[in-house]
Formats: sequence, structure tokens, C-alpha cells
Amino acid sequence: MKRNQSNHVLPLVQAAMIAALYIVLTLIANALGIASQAIQIRFSEALTILPYFTPAAIPGLYVGCLLANLLTGAALPDIIFGPIATLIGAVLTWKLCCGKTSPKAKWMAPLPPIAANAIIIPPVLLYAYGIRPLWFSLITVTIGEILSCGVLGMLLLLALQKQAGKLFPRQARTTI
Repeated sequence: MKRNQSNHVLPLVQAAMIAALYIVLTLIANALGIASQAIQIRFSEALTILPYFTPAAIPGLYVGCLLANLLTGAALPDIIFGPIATLIGAVLTWKLCCGKTSPKAKWMAPLPPIAANAIIIPPVLLYAYGIRPLWFSLITVTIGEILSCGVLGMLLLLALQKQAGKLFPRQARTTI
């Protein structure tokens, strides 16, 4: 394979693997009864820190969330707006942390997905599933995202950071 072609294949493979991991982790959380409704702790949301390492995570997270919501029987507004929240969080994580060497940058990685989900998902829960009151969903979704993205995501980021050069080569980190 020519070097130029491999530069385009790697981000595609990374995105596909991230999408597949997102789906599997969501299905596990769904089987445990913690992936949907008012209180959501999706193990897959830990992956939302991956744009810190590679922009290939952005489409991977979006597609993974979309397919996971379809496979778990989510309502149509959740199928539409859940992946949009994930996409916004992923793009903002990339923009916020891309190429930053500051020690603060890595600690900021989970903030965009937490904020995007805290803002977008509570109204979805209200209109798609009738979960009331809205303020309660805001609290529960935010807590779930803090646990999923903030705690599990940061543990994942810290674990991957040592191997980032091998897992996310420079060529994959600067494309997309």
C-alpha cells in the first residue's frame, strides 16, 4: 500500500473501531439497565475523551452513538439528538484540546461532552419519554455524564496517554 493511501486508511479504521467499541459498551450498559432513561451511565461515554488524541474519534463517536441508540430501541428524538450531543461534545473536545501540551488541556477533555449532553439530553428525555421534571433530568444526566465522561473518561485518557504515540500516530492526529 502506498504511504499516501495508508494516511487515509488509518483514521477510517480508528473511527470504525471507536464506533464498534461505543456500540459494544452501550449494549453492555443497556443489558445492566443503566444506558438509558433519566439516569444514564454509559460506559461508552468514556470514549468521548478520544478526540483529545485523534480527530478520527469524532465520526467514530457520532456513528457509534447513532447505531447504539438504534440498537437499544431509543425513541426517534433520542436517535437524532443523542448523536448530535455526542458530535458537538467530540468536536469541542478536539477544538479545545487539539495539540495543546498544557497539563490543563487533558483535564478539560471531558467538559464539552458533559456540557453538550447536560444541555441537549434532558429536553429529549422530556419530549421523547415523558420523564419529568426537566430540572431532575438535568441533574441526573449531568451526574451520569460526570461519572461516564469525567471519571471513566479521565481514567481512560490517563491510561492511553502512555501509549498515545503508538495508538494515535501523528499522521492520524492531524487529519480530518
